[in-house]
Amino acid sequence: MKLSNIPQRYVIVFLTFLSTSVCYIERVGFSIAYTVAADAAGINQSSKGTILSTFFIGYACSQVPGGWAAQKIGGRKVLLMSFVLWSSTCFLVPLDPNRVGLLVFARLLVGVAQGFIFPSIHTVLAQWVPPHERSRLVSITTSGMYLGAALGMWLLPALVEFRGPESVFLAEALAGVVWSLLWIRYATDPPRSEHPKAAAAGFGGALLPTNVNHHKVTHIPWKKIMLSLPVWAIVVNNFTFHYALYVLMNWLPTYFELGLKVSLQGMDSSKMVPYLNMFVFSIVGGFIADYLITKRILSVTRTRKFLNTVGFLVASAALMALPQFRTSNGVILCSSVALGFLALGRAGFAVNHMDIAPRYAGIVMGVSNTAGTLAGIIGVDLTGKLLEASKLIYSDLSHPESWRVVFFIPGLLCIFSTVVFLLFSTGERIFD
Repeated sequence: MKLSNIPQRYVIVFLTFLSTSVCYIERVGFSIAYTVAADAAGINQSSKGTILSTFFIGYACSQVPGGWAAQKIGGRKVLLMSFVLWSSTCFLVPLDPNRVGLLVFARLLVGVAQGFIFPSIHTVLAQWVPPHERSRLVSITTSGMYLGAALGMWLLPALVEFRGPESVFLAEALAGVVWSLLWIRYATDPPRSEHPKAAAAGFGGALLPTNVNHHKVTHIPWKKIMLSLPVWAIVVNNFTFHYALYVLMNWLPTYFELGLKVSLQGMDSSKMVPYLNMFVFSIVGGFIADYLITKRILSVTRTRKFLNTVGFLVASAALMALPQFRTSNGVILCSSVALGFLALGRAGFAVNHMDIAPRYAGIVMGVSNTAGTLAGIIGVDLTGKLLEASKLIYSDLSHPESWRVVFFIPGLLCIFSTVVFLLFSTGERIFD
């Protein structure tokens, strides 16, 4: 199959879109398969929590090293190595809930491997995507996360029911292998030209690893990166985005079951709607951003701030209103608005890595995504403790007040992050 008539940057974007979809199918799939297997084996909640959280520990530890490796070796190679590693682990490690040590090691390894993925993707996209297409093409790539989550929740429970939990691992490994073969066949580095316009705009072969271009190895300005206020504006917003996302992903099912007394099994495909909404809003946000920039309606800086502000403030209102909804349809609507506008906000902060530091986009992404992963660990654990405390006060989690603090925290974080981004972010290139 020849793709010579399709611009190579669109091939790269499509393949990275598939990569994020496959990764999130894996994450959702493990939770579904392991929960079924662990419940059947009578594994206690503490052991289940250990296994489920181990992935995020490995994931957090490899974000910055992933950005460094992509910068030095090349994002295309690092992305392939990551897929081969986690796919092999899924294929080789049996799903035996009683072998806790083996599963902890396996999930740690998968987390470390997948931690290299997003810094590598941002490094690759920074090389291929010109500034006037940056918002929409990066948004298309990251929208794969939400489509993958929705597909996983829709398809994998049926696979577990008919073929058993182990079949999910094999299906995920097969998906990883197929994607790796496509990447080997169709992915390339950009031409290694030093065209002055491409270099000045911050994309193209000028951003390939310096050892590949046979120049002197470039020193990575770690101190400047870590002390940069625009970088910290991205970090703060990434933390908030993932705090809200992971709290909703992990605790919304409990809110349905214990807060509303509604069975998830009876909701059919409606539980996919919030993630499908994220998928749509993520792409829409990217197209809006590029339209505003290319038509010169707003500068890059004002575009990023505008979309980030609209997305996070609407999400904040929806999150804080969520405990007032006492029907499943109302909660689905409210959570869809919250997650959809959070995804819209990604056209602000999540593309900003490539605006301010195209050469070091993978490294900046690694730093901010570390914060995002820590937000998930903190948010999920803190929510559990808050609900345990609420049970002592209200005796039952069906009382709306027992959930108010749970959703108010990410709501308030959204407001705080909006202010930080308005004050300190920029769309201008600040790292050469």
